[in-house]
Amino acid sequence: MATSASRALRTPFLKTPSLSSKQPLTSALSFALGPSRRAVRPLVVVVSAAAGGLDAKPTVLVAEKLGEAGLELLKEFANVDCAYNLSPEELCTKISLCDALIVRSGTKVSREVFESSGGRLKVVGRAGVGIDNVDLAAATEHGCLVVNAPTANTVAAAEHGIALLAAMARNVAQADASVKAGKWQRNKYVGVSLVGKTLAVMGFGKVGTEVARRAKGLGMHVIAHDPYAPADRARAIGVDLVSFDEAIATADFISLHMPLTPATSKILNDETFAKMKKGVRIVNVARGGVIDEEALVRALDAGIVAQAALDVFTQEPPPKDSKIIQHEKITATPHLGASTMEAQEGVAIEIAEAVVGALKGELAATAVNAPMVPAEVLTELKPYVVLAEKLGRLAVQLVAGGSGVKTVKVTYASARATDDLDTRLLRAMITKGIIEPISSVFVNLVNADFTAKQRGLRITEERIGLDGSPENPLDFIQVQIANVESKFASAISDSGEIKVEGRVKDGIPHLTKVGSFEVDVSLEGSIILCRQVDQPGMIGRVGSILGEENVNVSFMSVGRIAPRKQAVMAIGVDDQPSKEALSRIGDVPAIEEFVFLKL
Repeated sequence: MATSASRALRTPFLKTPSLSSKQPLTSALSFALGPSRRAVRPLVVVVSAAAGGLDAKPTVLVAEKLGEAGLELLKEFANVDCAYNLSPEELCTKISLCDALIVRSGTKVSREVFESSGGRLKVVGRAGVGIDNVDLAAATEHGCLVVNAPTANTVAAAEHGIALLAAMARNVAQADASVKAGKWQRNKYVGVSLVGKTLAVMGFGKVGTEVARRAKGLGMHVIAHDPYAPADRARAIGVDLVSFDEAIATADFISLHMPLTPATSKILNDETFAKMKKGVRIVNVARGGVIDEEALVRALDAGIVAQAALDVFTQEPPPKDSKIIQHEKITATPHLGASTMEAQEGVAIEIAEAVVGALKGELAATAVNAPMVPAEVLTELKPYVVLAEKLGRLAVQLVAGGSGVKTVKVTYASARATDDLDTRLLRAMITKGIIEPISSVFVNLVNADFTAKQRGLRITEERIGLDGSPENPLDFIQVQIANVESKFASAISDSGEIKVEGRVKDGIPHLTKVGSFEVDVSLEGSIILCRQVDQPGMIGRVGSILGEENVNVSFMSVGRIAPRKQAVMAIGVDDQPSKEALSRIGDVPAIEEFVFLKL
């Protein structure tokens, strides 16, 4: 009963039996996208979604010191190799044996590192906020997710910024050194007050916002510049957003909290220093490269900048004879922004959780080379993300071994407005579900579209608008694979495509349609699909076979065309039945075809 679509695309290398016939059980088949020369397409196939060796623990290389709490979290899930102070050559040598890498700011994760990994490296975790030491373009090309820990050290960095601000204003470091040298120079170290002074916060993200809050508490007038910050968030804490030029021209103090990018590299230079108020004081706990250090020395010598307090430098550690370090008007600390006991443990836990989650295939809210997804959106979409991947896995396992998967159509049904439903996550997970079971490629949100295009897989999306309450983001997701044969004829819809459809019920993904047959089975464990003649006793007969084999049945559902006609039985099982058990199911006279699908 092959459909017209499957007949038209049957390859000359396949000798295809009737789809209603039964064949002896064979070993699991491996598939590849594109035509295959496999000469047998048995009806009853055990399909494994996992390649050999995936049950082994992954290996995580920790290249810089990480808090003990984070290490313990990693060790619960992975083999952890702590190897500090590696040279670039040593890192490239070790990385081919690692699934994840965790660094701080001192290790450069270059293109050579990704190339040396041989495709094994799946996650790079940056224990901190800035990721300028990681080659993001190379990471994305190699399908490696990069995650950071942007929240745990926010307060510590903000506190250090305020500490430097006050210490600079009151000459604390210089006065301390003077006293310890046996001097008593009260008149030399007269400082300036903070109350009533204008502080320009350059970069109004998490750290910048916290600095602004604390500066307001010190009685300062705070302005900020950030092209991406919402004005209402700034107004909520009494901060005015202004242009870059206005900020640097009116500020008595400037505190830098911007990332290092091509646009911000040396953003404070001779030209910008010339626009500043004479006697301005500058604090930098962001990235050293945002200041042209030679220009800063010139501005200090000219009296344009009265003082600077720096926690970060272009080169770390800076040379001992560095003019920036030796300058008497500069207070320097060795990149201590995140260096509190609480922040170190918090960062370690945050990055460990992000890396473990990514290795498990979960989507990370802190991914930096993938679309940023707010945590609340991730929480809401989580069961639908699981549903999307499992529908992809089911659909591709229903494809006959000789068929090349080239065209996939995904349909989303939702009562929400188009702007309120971002399907990139769902499309990526469907791509993951389709490609991973039939190839050795690791697919994630980072490289899903690139991987699909590379393999000639065209995925189109369609949206069905529904009336009603938009309380839930989706009503159902449907996946169709066109122009292929199916090893389970009943999965072919009336229009000739393999079709599976699913819903989320009480937070659990369910398979609700196979081909034209309505079913209802939880997508947990694995599934057996049987096409049968609808007659009494079928559920009990199949259930008894599985029970005798000690295979636990989690769900069972039957969809039928009409009483006593054809029906499809979907059985959810916790364990993989033996070949003998599946053969016994196939021997039941009323069962016309069946397939075992592993999720």
